[in-house]
Amino acid sequence: MNKLKKTLSIVLAVGSALTLTSLSAFADEPYVSYNYDAWYDAIPSQSGYRVDQVVSGSGMDLMKLSTAGDELFLADNASASISNAKDMFYEPELDEFWIADSGNNRILRLDKDLKLVGAYNKLSDSEVPSFNDPSGLYVTVSDGKPVVYIADTANSRAVRAIAESATVMKSDQEFVKPESELYKSKTFNPTKILADSGGNVYAVESSVQQGAVQFDPNGVFTGFYGANRVEVTAAVIAQQIWRTFASNEQLASMERNVNVEFANFDVDNEGFIYTVTEAANASQDAVKKLNPAGYNIWNTNAGNSYKFGDLVEFTTAEVDPHFAIRLTDLVVSDNMNINVLDYESGRIFQYDQENNLLFVFGSKNSTSDQKGTFIAPNAVESRGDKIYVIDGKKNDITVFVETQFGQMVHKAAGLYADGRYEEAKGPWEEVLSRDGGYWLAYMGLGKAELNAGNYKEAMDYFEYAEADVSYDNAYQYYREEVIAKYFTPAIIVLAVIIIAIIVLRILFKKGILGKKAKTKGGK
Repeated sequence: MNKLKKTLSIVLAVGSALTLTSLSAFADEPYVSYNYDAWYDAIPSQSGYRVDQVVSGSGMDLMKLSTAGDELFLADNASASISNAKDMFYEPELDEFWIADSGNNRILRLDKDLKLVGAYNKLSDSEVPSFNDPSGLYVTVSDGKPVVYIADTANSRAVRAIAESATVMKSDQEFVKPESELYKSKTFNPTKILADSGGNVYAVESSVQQGAVQFDPNGVFTGFYGANRVEVTAAVIAQQIWRTFASNEQLASMERNVNVEFANFDVDNEGFIYTVTEAANASQDAVKKLNPAGYNIWNTNAGNSYKFGDLVEFTTAEVDPHFAIRLTDLVVSDNMNINVLDYESGRIFQYDQENNLLFVFGSKNSTSDQKGTFIAPNAVESRGDKIYVIDGKKNDITVFVETQFGQMVHKAAGLYADGRYEEAKGPWEEVLSRDGGYWLAYMGLGKAELNAGNYKEAMDYFEYAEADVSYDNAYQYYREEVIAKYFTPAIIVLAVIIIAIIVLRILFKKGILGKKAKTKGGK
């Protein structure tokens, strides 16, 4: 039965992919769109996003930085292109993008159309002459002014600053290497930074494995936040066994197993912090959703079973074979979808809040300048229905926009996430009419039928989706429905039969039926 369902899934997916040919050619996407089915096999799928535009320094109007007399003038030799930009942040209240233009040692401020509206290469009231490899930033608004948190990496500090004008930024608070016994690292070179609603600051330091370095709003070190667990591998297990028998000298020479530090983080509208771990092929704690105490709320008693990035090797003729996973950044969209950027493959993996994969798009290609491919995808951001990826080698920003199919899926997935399963039924059916192999649609339709009391139909959808728990729930309701439907009639029939048997026995015992039979026989 499973083989039959799997074959049907492939047939439907291939059929959908064939109808996609003209659409893919029209969109001129240099990658094959795919998804994963219930068996974790990669299958062709309709694309949820297409390239809208690619914006370089000239498109951002960066030439203004070296134009004497312009209000955005920084210096005569100011570069008109970005260089090895390592981070990007969208601030919704200002409707602006902020870029850590790391190679040029400056912070850029762009409007919603990615046009330059501000630039900063130093803090006007600081003794430090300029930013030095600023690698991360986070922006909020206070009294109408941008409050900018900057991981000023090579200057061994993080700062909170106020943007007073288009080119003037003043220091508000500095965060430096903690003088605490808890802080064991000899260095403090923060690469990413984030602040919560209470003003607490979290900085990623690559030499620290206990989690993000946490400060209160006044710059006081308060501990660590959200540490990853040690990756359990065969080598780790073998070493743990060997430690039982090793001498002190052998123990001292052993490599110490430590948890891997995460690479970047984001915060959603509800205040939950999400982290992503960049270590190649890291499977444990690759992406986490942390509560205020720093614990991953996606963990279960059996451990974190969620999977992120590619599940199997999936390559196309357009890109080099890649399967190593290096998740380098993530952003939570306004609709609460989680967009995870894989540096190794150049792909963006989009998930809903239940970690269901919605779309995969983008690719890596170091030999082509085709739109939608990357060399060094360093950061991902979102605004409305668009996804933005900044490339540290191509020195540009690629803007992806929803396709019509993407709009269908997001509408259905949004209703599904809100528990409005019956309202989502129509949109899910529309999704399946375009892509018969879209696995999540079967789950959505199963939930709709279950909510409507159509338990047998729900079982069929859940069986196809390999959703064992949901199938068992539907089966239990279906069994109770069958029992309730046929129990009373069955009892009545059984009672009639029992009464009939009793009456017959009484009649035979009194000889009534027996006499009639003999009389008829005598005649």
